[in-house]
Amino acid sequence: MNGTYLNSTFFINSDHPKVLAYAHSKIEPHASDTEKSIALFEAVRDGYFYDPYHLDLRPQALVASNILQRRAAYCIEKAVLLCALLRAVGIPSRLNFGNVKNHIAVERIVNILKTDVLVFHGCTEVRLADHWIKLTPAFNKSLCEKLGVPVLEFDGKKDAVFQQYSDDGTVFMEYVHDYGSFDDLPYAKMLNSFSEHYPHLEIPEDLILNLD
Repeated sequence: MNGTYLNSTFFINSDHPKVLAYAHSKIEPHASDTEKSIALFEAVRDGYFYDPYHLDLRPQALVASNILQRRAAYCIEKAVLLCALLRAVGIPSRLNFGNVKNHIAVERIVNILKTDVLVFHGCTEVRLADHWIKLTPAFNKSLCEKLGVPVLEFDGKKDAVFQQYSDDGTVFMEYVHDYGSFDDLPYAKMLNSFSEHYPHLEIPEDLILNLD
C-alpha cells in the first residue's frame, strides 16, 4: 500500500529535480521520518502566504513543481506541494479533501462565495509509525496572528488540522463533509464540487479565478 503513496504522479511530481532539491534542503540528512515531516510541514506552512483570492485552476498550475515557484498559495496547492515534498524524501503521503465551515470567515470571502463553507479544502496525510496523520499547512504564522488563532503546530504524532477554536474560545473551523483520500489530486471531482457549490462564480474556460 505504501508504495502507491510514494509514487510520483502528474500533480504530485515528487521526482522533479526542483522538488527533490527543495525537500532535501529543508531536512537534516540523518533526521527521522517524523523530524523530516515536521520540517517540511513548517516549510510549506510558512514559506507560502495563504491566498484564497487568486485561483489558477489550470492543470499545470496545480503541479507541485510549479507551485514551488510561487510566494503564495491556497489550501489545495499547499497540500499538493507538501505531499510531493514528503514523497521526495521517501515518506508515504496522500491527499484528503473536505468541506469546512468557517465560523469567523472574513466578510470579503463570504460575500464572494455567498457562504461560509469552504468547499474541497485540501489537506495532506502522512504515514508515520504505521498510521495516517492529517496535516493542513494552509495558514502561515503571520496570518494566524492577524486572525487571532493559534499557529497550527505539528508534533509528529497527532493530526494537525484547522483549529476548532480561536484564541478567545470562539468556534473557528468545523469539518462538515469528507470526500476521502487520494493518491493524486482528483481534478475533475474538484471542479465539479466548485461548480456545484459556487455556481455563481461561473468558472471560465481558461480556469483562472481572480476573486478580489
